[in-house]
Amino acid sequence: MPVPHVDWDKDASTTDPENTVASPPPTISLLLRIVDQAFDTKAWHGTTLRGALRGLTPDVALWRPAPARHNIWEYLLHAAYWKYIVRRRLTRDKSIRFARTPSNWPSPPAPATVKSLKEDIRLLVEEHLLLREAIVDFPANRLNAKAPESQWTYADHIHGIAAHDLYHTGQVQLLKRLQRHG
Repeated sequence: MPVPHVDWDKDASTTDPENTVASPPPTISLLLRIVDQAFDTKAWHGTTLRGALRGLTPDVALWRPAPARHNIWEYLLHAAYWKYIVRRRLTRDKSIRFARTPSNWPSPPAPATVKSLKEDIRLLVEEHLLLREAIVDFPANRLNAKAPESQWTYADHIHGIAAHDLYHTGQVQLLKRLQRHG
């Protein structure tokens, strides 16, 4: 079940009387806001990762600026993978598996079709929604603890995945522009 976006005009520490669903603690709500603004919610910085992928065609998604450089399709799968990794770290569930192989930089499917591109964008969206659920369920009092097998805290992982989305959003936008003018 998808986790609804938080209404930032309401006190995030209260219960929604219409829904009787408790809102996450304020720190968790803020982290959700940051993650959502990087991925798919209107934000002051402009384009989100999901927005950068809107209207994408397989030809554009597969274009490389030079041999051995990543393409947009690889970036979107890489972003989905790291959302999965952060979710796995938050849940501490090592049984969770990523849907594609190799995991970190899976290759686009061959042949690349509009359908397969939409499926991979859907994978990215699904990983984002699953990550949101893991963030909502995460105990706020553990945010400053280090994640197992990591030098970073859980809070670092959560806001780090937002930075990761924005970093790759810039790369996607640049690749689209280079292809149009190259």
